[in-house]
Amino acid sequence: MAEKKPKPNYSNAWREARELIWRHRSRLALGLTLMMVNRLAGLVLPWSSRYIIDGVIGQKRTELLGIIAAAVGAATIVQSVTSFGLSQILGVAAQRAITDMRKSIQAFVLRLPIAYFDSTKTGILISRIMTDAEGIRNLVGTGLVQLVGGLVTGTIALGVLFWLNWKLTAVSILVLGVFGGGMAYAFSKLRPLFRERGKLNADVTGRLAEPLGGIRIVKAYRSERSERSRTCARMSKRTSCACPSVTSIPPRRAS
Repeated sequence: MAEKKPKPNYSNAWREARELIWRHRSRLALGLTLMMVNRLAGLVLPWSSRYIIDGVIGQKRTELLGIIAAAVGAATIVQSVTSFGLSQILGVAAQRAITDMRKSIQAFVLRLPIAYFDSTKTGILISRIMTDAEGIRNLVGTGLVQLVGGLVTGTIALGVLFWLNWKLTAVSILVLGVFGGGMAYAFSKLRPLFRERGKLNADVTGRLAEPLGGIRIVKAYRSERSERSRTCARMSKRTSCACPSVTSIPPRRAS
C-alpha cells in the first residue's frame, strides 16, 4: 500500500508569507507605486489611438500629431524608468529574502539528527537549501507587485470597456471566464508535476554529488559504468516528469 503524502499546512504557509511581506513592506510599497505609474503610463499609447483616428484622420487636425507624439514619447520614457527602478528595488529585495531563507534552512538542517543525514543524500540537502528558497522570489520580488498591477490595469480597462460597449464586454468576459476555468484546471494538474520535478532535481543532484565527491572510490572499484547507468536512469525519470509541464506552458516559464 502506497504511503500517503502529508498535506501541506496552508495556515502556517499563509502566516509565514504575511511575515515575509511585512518584513519587506517598504520595498514592496515603493515597487507597487512604481508599478502603478508604469501601468498608467502604458495606457497612454492605446488611448492616443482614439485622438489619432477621430482628431487627426477624421477631422484633419494635423496639429495634434505633435502633442500626441510628445505624450506617447513621455509615457514610453516613464515606463522605461519605472521598469528599471522595479528591477533594481524588487530584485534586491528578492535576493535578500532568498539569502535569509537559505540561511534559515541551512540552520534548520544542521539541527537535524545524524540519522536523517545517514538516510538522505548530501546533494539532495544542498539542492533543497539552494533551490527551494527561490520560490519566494514571486512573493517579495516582482511577482506579487506585477499581480496587483495587472489587477488594477485590468479593472481600469474593464471599466472603460463597459462604458464603451457593455454588451460586447459581457461576451468577452464570458469567453475569458471559460478560458480562465480551463487554465485553472490545467494548472491544478500541472502543480503536482512541478513538485515532483523539484524532488527529482534534488535526487539527480544528490546522485551526481556522490560519485563526484568519492571519485577515488569509484575509480578504485571501476564502477563508472554502474554509476553512469544509475544517473542516466534518474535523469530520464526527471525528463519524463518535466516534458508535460514544458509542453503546457510558455518556454520562458517552463525552463
